[in-house]
Amino acid sequence: MKLKLNHKSTKPLHQQAEELLRELIKKDEYQNGKFLPNEVELSEQLKISRNTLRQAINKLVFEGLLTRKKRLGTRVAAKKVTSLANNWLSFSQEMKLLGIEVYNFELHISRSSPSKEAQTFFNIRPNEKILKMERLRGKKDHPFVYFISEFSPAIPLTGSENFSLPLYEMLETVFSIVVETSREEINAHTADTFIADKLEIEPGEPILIRKRFVYDINNQPVEYNIGYYRSDSFTYTIECRRS
Repeated sequence: MKLKLNHKSTKPLHQQAEELLRELIKKDEYQNGKFLPNEVELSEQLKISRNTLRQAINKLVFEGLLTRKKRLGTRVAAKKVTSLANNWLSFSQEMKLLGIEVYNFELHISRSSPSKEAQTFFNIRPNEKILKMERLRGKKDHPFVYFISEFSPAIPLTGSENFSLPLYEMLETVFSIVVETSREEINAHTADTFIADKLEIEPGEPILIRKRFVYDINNQPVEYNIGYYRSDSFTYTIECRRS
């Protein structure tokens, strides 16, 4: 594709270059991971300095539309999953709203002793067995979140339920439990060997850890959930209003 700018225009060249790049990266080949032409080649083709070109590229990198990797080049950034803090949804609802088809890579159901967080949340003894569900989920090409859910022993779960259904839909249909509230905690961390293997990243790479304490409409604890997210696939957005 022949790229060119209008050097006679009153519009600054870096702005023209930025607009051209915005159109270029919409093309399928770049959306599918192809690297942009290198800066030397592109600046020569556009007949502008590398500094002018870099000004345009930097703007798109700052906006999260492009990513740069040393010695590799520049390409379109992968679209991230975005979660809004002011509107709590289940994971399945979030993905459906975003138009993302979710793939389940692993599903494990077991009975085990509760984690310290679940023990406190459900107010149970440390040796009391509860149902635990572990799921590895993501897009078709790679997983991006590993979930561990622990459930209140007050819910008569046997493990034979259809956990391939949206979780809260199943709880409502089978046990008439309607979840309403989620208290959340989010922090940044680095992936240990276990989580790195699950998420197909390198140990030590950044991840986001999202804890959910889920209550039903009667304010009774239902689920303690912890999710380990690839940081390159997930954004958490908080919207605040001034009172």
